[in-house]
Amino acid sequence: MYKLYIYLIMIYTLVGCSKSSHNENKPINNQETSTLKDNNNKAPEFTLVSTDGKDIRLSEYKGKVVIIDFWATWCGPCRKGIPDLIELQKEFGKEIVVIGISLDTDTKEEVVPFMQKIGMNYPVAYGTLEVTQQYGGVEAIPTSFVINKNGEIVDKHVGLVPKSEYADLINKLLGKS
Repeated sequence: MYKLYIYLIMIYTLVGCSKSSHNENKPINNQETSTLKDNNNKAPEFTLVSTDGKDIRLSEYKGKVVIIDFWATWCGPCRKGIPDLIELQKEFGKEIVVIGISLDTDTKEEVVPFMQKIGMNYPVAYGTLEVTQQYGGVEAIPTSFVINKNGEIVDKHVGLVPKSEYADLINKLLGKS
């Protein structure tokens, strides 16, 4: 946990919670995936403890489109983007799942009250340094990954993402467009 704290301090010191307010949308390609644990676009498997004390495993959601969102309660852009993720989860229902990965350390006790206040309708787990490293290092937050039904990372976003951009990609991955 100490290493995660130091890592987050370094991130915040160097770039704040986000490099900027613009969307740095990065489609995954062979060059990009070389920073990931696996070199074949497969999303690295993880097991993390959720806010309700249960384990969340990425493999439980195979067959669904998954959005993994690395965030923290103290990050303004993260707080601004979460309502769109809530709406996407409502609109697409059981066809997708959003998984929030909280990088809160000193503010960990604020995660559940924040979730309740804003009405988060998707699972949230507490992140680890290992998981951030498996996903190529999370340089700034929010950072999100879109994973197709086969468990492959198809898109990476650093910064805020318009809801319509997520929706267009989800529809494409579900064969609806």
